[in-house]
Amino acid sequence: MSLADKVLAVNDDLPIRTDGAVHSGKVRSVYWLNAEDSKRLIQERGYDVAADAPLAIMVISDRISAFDCIWQGEGGMRGVPGKGAALNAISNHWFECFKQQGLADSHILDIPHPLVWIVQKAKPVMIEAICRQYITGSMWRSYSKGERNFCGIELSEGLQKDQKLPELLMTPSTKGILEGIPGVPAVDDVNISRDDIANNFAAFNFRSTEDIAVYERLLTEGFNVIHNELAKIDQVFVDTKFEFGYVEDAKGQEKLIYMDEVGTPDSSRIWDGEQYRNGKVVENSKESFRQLLLNHFPDPDILLNKDRMQERQALAADNLLPESVLMEVSRVYTGIAEKITGRKIEISDTPRQDVIDILDKEYGLIVK
Repeated sequence: MSLADKVLAVNDDLPIRTDGAVHSGKVRSVYWLNAEDSKRLIQERGYDVAADAPLAIMVISDRISAFDCIWQGEGGMRGVPGKGAALNAISNHWFECFKQQGLADSHILDIPHPLVWIVQKAKPVMIEAICRQYITGSMWRSYSKGERNFCGIELSEGLQKDQKLPELLMTPSTKGILEGIPGVPAVDDVNISRDDIANNFAAFNFRSTEDIAVYERLLTEGFNVIHNELAKIDQVFVDTKFEFGYVEDAKGQEKLIYMDEVGTPDSSRIWDGEQYRNGKVVENSKESFRQLLLNHFPDPDILLNKDRMQERQALAADNLLPESVLMEVSRVYTGIAEKITGRKIEISDTPRQDVIDILDKEYGLIVK
């Protein structure tokens, strides 16, 4: 059994019974169930959703993306062993913490397997909701070039790289390409201000201006829950991205929920607390992989400049990374997941077959 066999790299070709095309993102694939299977599972499992709510099977892969590209390794390593299970385990943990503390539900209804979620369809808020507690990453790059206004927020002079900010900042960006919003370019992932959201709330799929305050509360409270829990294991919660959407429960009540993933090494920066106090940043997130890539290639501008995307894609396609690099990423992801959850991340020898077997035997969703 090779390491490559332990990686679930392709997750959009499983024999799951579905009505439409499989939607495959950088890491996850979504299989929308037909109306009959959705209704059957809602009845059998007692999910708190409308009786006719569309359900989906969401399967996470072990692929590793950075700078909007998928990276692969030598020896047929098309991903990182344990990465998918680690991400799901961390999100599951935080979603449960949110629920216990009365914040909001998530889109997850059931967890059949460490790589699989059963989710309900939500109408997404078209915002990448980002919170920052330290100045680093893209904010620092802008600041170091002299920019002081970030998403409508004025930053003070004299800030140093990686220092803690005076307060938690919300710095949203667009999710997808949004047309016809004054002052907001129609491109993906462009920074926006609170005024942009308030003046065009319907364009971002908010039901009302009041829901903007709900979103901000869930964003800051969710951040603080994770921050406080990470502090207990001496980890620094630097910044993160949240996503939100609307769903209806079994009583027909509409509610704003958390969706996608939360507090993971893919969506957040997490630093080792002891090392940070000693003046050194040690990443327990995907940022360590990004930095490795920036240091590995002679022209890092290819990775940072969106105008050079074609060159970047060629770079990712033409360069297989050493197995040792991907195994170090595996160590980072599984290590932080085990610290957060207190449980060992088990890496299956046959992840694909495991997923098929459980969706067949326990949920009756596999096409024979």
